[in-house]
Amino acid sequence: MKQLTIFLFSIISLALTGQVRWLTVQEAAAAQKVKPKKVLIYFFDKNCSPCDEMMSSTFNHPQIAQQLNSAYYNVKFDAKSGENFNVRGRNFENSEKRESKKNRTMHDFAKYMNVNAVPSIVFLDEHLQTITLLQGEITAAELEPYISFIANDDYKKITTREQWQTYQRKFKSTIKR
Repeated sequence: MKQLTIFLFSIISLALTGQVRWLTVQEAAAAQKVKPKKVLIYFFDKNCSPCDEMMSSTFNHPQIAQQLNSAYYNVKFDAKSGENFNVRGRNFENSEKRESKKNRTMHDFAKYMNVNAVPSIVFLDEHLQTITLLQGEITAAELEPYISFIANDDYKKITTREQWQTYQRKFKSTIKR
């Protein structure tokens, strides 16, 4: 219990520093059991220039970091890693791992989350069920509407493209352009 208290305190402390507090998949799943929150999973590859750009500009934006830390457990996952782990009773590995680093294949967890390209962001609800998947490089200003849209459960009320476009038009950004 003491370790969990320290862990949750460190999450809150980092929320105030302007940097996204990144967790592993296992840490987010464990935290979810104690205090349910939505989860953002950022899938990247260490050899991906757009992924690096998103890390340095999108996720390091102070407003984005603050919003993500307050509303989500944030997971950063190398989509081509060789990591093996178990979440919710299911084992994940890179079952097609190859010898050549140039031909690294997508991890089974990335495939399970329907990620077939990086960078990608997957939003999960408090029960770890997929809400949506965003593929490709996006800016802080492009990500911001999704953060509140999902955190506030507005996605449950929007059923048409027109409603989504209206939501985007009415959205008031906190990001200075």
